[in-house]
Amino acid sequence: MQIAMIGTGYVGLVSGTCFSEFGFNVICVDKDDAKIEKLKSNIIPIYEPGLEALVERNQTAGRLSFTTDLKDAVSRADIVFIAVGTPTRRGDGHADLSYVYSAAKDIAASMSGYTVVVTKSTVPVGTGKQVFEIIKNENSDLEFDVASNPEFLREGSAINDFMRPDRVVVGTIGKKAKKMLQKIYRPLYLIETPIQFTDLETAELIKYAANAFLAVKISYINQIADLCEQVGADVHDVAKGMGLDKRIGGKFLHPGPGYGGSCFPKDTLALVKTAELMGGQISIVDEVVRYNQERKRSMSDRILSQMQSDVSGKTISILGLAFKPETDDMRDSPALDIIPELISKGANITVYDPAAMQEAKSLLSDKVVFAADSEACIKDADACVIITEWNEFRAITAVRFLELMKGNVIVDLRNVYLPSEMRDVGLNYSSIGRR
Repeated sequence: MQIAMIGTGYVGLVSGTCFSEFGFNVICVDKDDAKIEKLKSNIIPIYEPGLEALVERNQTAGRLSFTTDLKDAVSRADIVFIAVGTPTRRGDGHADLSYVYSAAKDIAASMSGYTVVVTKSTVPVGTGKQVFEIIKNENSDLEFDVASNPEFLREGSAINDFMRPDRVVVGTIGKKAKKMLQKIYRPLYLIETPIQFTDLETAELIKYAANAFLAVKISYINQIADLCEQVGADVHDVAKGMGLDKRIGGKFLHPGPGYGGSCFPKDTLALVKTAELMGGQISIVDEVVRYNQERKRSMSDRILSQMQSDVSGKTISILGLAFKPETDDMRDSPALDIIPELISKGANITVYDPAAMQEAKSLLSDKVVFAADSEACIKDADACVIITEWNEFRAITAVRFLELMKGNVIVDLRNVYLPSEMRDVGLNYSSIGRR
């Protein structure tokens, strides 16, 4: 079985590499010559634990290769995955499908023999049928099927998510396509992974529905955290009490500065726009989109409040820039809302992140100082703000904060530390939803 993966972004690279680990021959295609040359040398363009070793192992074994030659890769493939970006379209909030449709045209011009074309990218309902029409219009003599196989990969744990997923969702039209997709996912059948086969539209909607529900859950616990602060309750105990109910579960009940990343912001917005396009609404998700944007912006007010609204000339250290730990992804990170606002108030900003520093340099003001490590970031700061809960930050003791900092204000937006331990040494410590 020969697989072609169109796109070597996060989804395409991880998925293609993992399919090769299953034993299939995989060719990953990208238009970026420099990127492909780096991948051939096992230089990975994204931060994902374990991926570099997996790429190197499968390239060495001859199962995984990289090319810019789409025509050659597709002509030899039994299954072609489209794994290109679907960012939010500027101006109207819909998913930008131009890369998907362009890939479909290129695939149509390159296929030889029966081929299953699979959308791996996150796409709105109806995209699969549109891909089918594009290919058919390009060449009506082609023998092919179109399928939808949405990804459920979490940045930072993507390899495990692919190899040991909660479920696999596949939407198909033809029986032949279903059999071929059953074959490539056979390694997961052997470990009794639930594999759900549906029609195209259902598979496309499952991904959006799942991500939107998780975003709702995050926003809900953030609002509960705000209420906890007002009534004197502890949000962690509330979340634990909720999570012990098996109907609810404890995951995604972690208060913080709002969600970000490559999926939740664009997928929630795309779902709202899809509903509007169909003449309906998903008002709960619509409100979550609005609330999450507002919450990220409001985090700077928390920091200002802890510093008596005067940060002019003060040095504020920022620990964590990526939208979550174990990734260098800064898309829609709360840091991108918080830091510019603090700079506008006259603060001097020093930052550190274990993985996202390079990415951050292209996104943040040139006024920002990039520290070599966490202690260098904290040194002589008037205040410290924790935006991303990297494990290495947990090792910084309350005493060490006090020794390194000039001031004593700690604003913990991820509830990394115990309030009693921080306050006992004289730190002015605040967190989310706790006394």
